[in-house]
Amino acid sequence: MAESEEYPKDYYSNPTTRVSSSSSSSTTSVHVTALDGIVNVNSLFTIAVFVGLSLTTPGQHSLENPSACDAGVDVAKKLLVFEVVSFSFFLFSSLVAQGLKLALNLINSKDVDEAFRAHINLKVLRFGMTGCAIGSVMGCLFLMLSIVNVIQIRLGMLSCGSKSAVHAAAALIVLVSTALLAYISTAIYAFWH
Repeated sequence: MAESEEYPKDYYSNPTTRVSSSSSSSTTSVHVTALDGIVNVNSLFTIAVFVGLSLTTPGQHSLENPSACDAGVDVAKKLLVFEVVSFSFFLFSSLVAQGLKLALNLINSKDVDEAFRAHINLKVLRFGMTGCAIGSVMGCLFLMLSIVNVIQIRLGMLSCGSKSAVHAAAALIVLVSTALLAYISTAIYAFWH
């Protein structure tokens, strides 16, 4: 097939058209890939939420010997609330990301071969991606709080001073907080620079 049959003649005669089309295509492809990553990570975290929900059985004894260190019903209630809130944030983030992907893939895309080329307002895209990031961060925070309650149910209350419970909770809080700070810093830098 000749080049003139495949693309309009104006496409080849105007070099700026090719540059902006390629730039738009690669930028849109990067955004779609980022949104795919958000959806995939949120899916993994959602699995963790359901694992945590399975641990909300009241009256469960911890691995600590004194029964006074067993978590009460209030800790199981907190675990359930944190899991539901975490799931809600992950679902919000994933749905916004899927909506943005739909807009990027379908709106203004007239050719099947141009699936990664769409004209969308950059402010709307940034606002939506910021919403996705905030939803993911809040979901992670509530998931971390729920895992602290899982630790208290399984290893004993932190107030009892169980070494294994304190070490596990401290490692979780330090590592997740550090990762979230890195994620937030990177996201802010990427969105505004």
